[in-house]
Amino acid sequence: MNSPVALSNLAAITPELDALAAEAMDEWKVPAVTIAVVQNGETALLGAYGHRDAEAGLPATPQTQFTICSITKTFTATGLAMLVGDGRLDWAKPVRDYVPEFRLHDPVATERVTVRDLLSHHSGLPRHDWVWMPGGLSRTEMLAAMRHIEPSRDIRTSWQYSNLGYNVAGLVTERISGQSWEDFIRSRITDPLQMTVSMTVDDLAQAEDAATPYIVHRDERRPTKLWPFHAAAAAGINTSAAAIANWMTFLLAEGEFAGHRLLDAALIHEMQAPRVLSSGPEREFGHVHYGLGFVTTTYRGERIVGHSGGWLGWSTLMRLVPERKLGVAVFCNVSGAPVPAILINRVMDRVCGKEPVPWLERLRDLRRKALAQAETDEQTRLAARKSNAPPAHPLPDYAGSYQHPGYGPITITAASDALHWAYRCFQGPLEHRHFETFETPQLPYDLNPDRLALSFHTDRDGNVASLSAQFEPLVADIVFQRAPGGDCMDPAFRIACAGRWQHGATTHVVTLQDDGELTLKSDLQPLYHLRPYQGGIFSIVELEGFRLEFRRGATGTVDELVFHQPNGTFVAVRMEADPAAASAGSSGPSRS
Repeated sequence: MNSPVALSNLAAITPELDALAAEAMDEWKVPAVTIAVVQNGETALLGAYGHRDAEAGLPATPQTQFTICSITKTFTATGLAMLVGDGRLDWAKPVRDYVPEFRLHDPVATERVTVRDLLSHHSGLPRHDWVWMPGGLSRTEMLAAMRHIEPSRDIRTSWQYSNLGYNVAGLVTERISGQSWEDFIRSRITDPLQMTVSMTVDDLAQAEDAATPYIVHRDERRPTKLWPFHAAAAAGINTSAAAIANWMTFLLAEGEFAGHRLLDAALIHEMQAPRVLSSGPEREFGHVHYGLGFVTTTYRGERIVGHSGGWLGWSTLMRLVPERKLGVAVFCNVSGAPVPAILINRVMDRVCGKEPVPWLERLRDLRRKALAQAETDEQTRLAARKSNAPPAHPLPDYAGSYQHPGYGPITITAASDALHWAYRCFQGPLEHRHFETFETPQLPYDLNPDRLALSFHTDRDGNVASLSAQFEPLVADIVFQRAPGGDCMDPAFRIACAGRWQHGATTHVVTLQDDGELTLKSDLQPLYHLRPYQGGIFSIVELEGFRLEFRRGATGTVDELVFHQPNGTFVAVRMEADPAAASAGSSGPSRS
């Protein structure tokens, strides 16, 4: 331990923690770990191990700032509890009472979801994390996207973690308080608790004592960038072990700090009460429930509450044992590392007077088996591809922009005999898997949907019309419709399409309107509006599944009009002169 401060009976286990931390950090290749233990209203232990920046050899200290990830949810929930205590919020009321533009895909859930449902992950909405993770959306834009993403359960039927739900909880805070979520948390929580915090990766990068995040892939560790967490109210706080000790002291004192009551004890109890079952018992842990921003379970018969956190380059954990007035938090700068749990469980075992569970040995065995299995898994993945299954179209046919109202646009380009994708901050070549399915690259040290399958779909006429991707595994694949592109978007081409066309005895008049759109009027048919589809093809707005294609002849002029209908394909030719009279009957657009 670099600079431990040990008090009370915890001093006796410091050498044991030192050895355990060193062994765990070596196994999981963690450069830095910091720990805070509070007991009976005092900070009983502050410590730091290793280097916050391994390349620069900078030591970690108890003041080193880490992104605490979803431990942030305990702050967001507590801030809303303070508004409840002020009489300004009733968290049993619908969200729309505070954020009127809140909408979900399910109109019934839209009206019924409460602030408590958001805080307990009980809205029916699964994660849909790829809506917010790539960045580029503001908080209100994330809110607007929620009406277009599918739920996987009915409201209040099962626990489903939702960072988007906590983004809305942050907006509720802002609407009621009149402050930004960040300013409210500072003014009501972190400043009174004398906590040094930052709320953005830019501020974290400027901090004098900030940890560098790392990712380990197949036993190789590399530094990664400071990836922003755009749903800030879900996981955006950066702070230190020394500061989190004050947070745990406040929580264990049931809303008091330094002789001042900041929150009524009854609201602390309400947040930490078991509310929604999230998982069953496993090994030494009992049933796990989610409260309001807090996870509650039992460990070897002791009631514990707290929260974990994880993001690219960070693993954090905070656990409280309220009946023993004990709190432990551990931060490390490698994602997916169980080191925080290993150390916290050891502290809890010792303080509670129990023989330690060999968590390091158990988890080390699982890790090494997973590493040994990795190559077999890779070969299995490759073997699942269908051999000799080329794509059905030339690669340029897939190029275009594909749109989803919640997830946004995906752009596909064709270059150098390969397809490339771009989705907000992601871009790169796609690898052909088989048939109409391509996959994104694996970039284990970056934020990236590794090996995500993109499957293209054609309409009945053979045009590439959409792509789908399993961005959210708990619902059907997300379908991105191809945006109009090509000649149909060219004003000059639309001018060339206007005129009179003849199919048999039927005349079809295509007119360019003042707004640049085209209309179709066929004999004995109502007026139809044409919407750009792709290439030289337009959809008929009023007739689902009916399209018109304008084709150029050998001289480059538009001289054919092709009707693509459910009952067949029909060709009309441009009329050189107006006919004397239109004949009755029509083989143009018809539902029959």
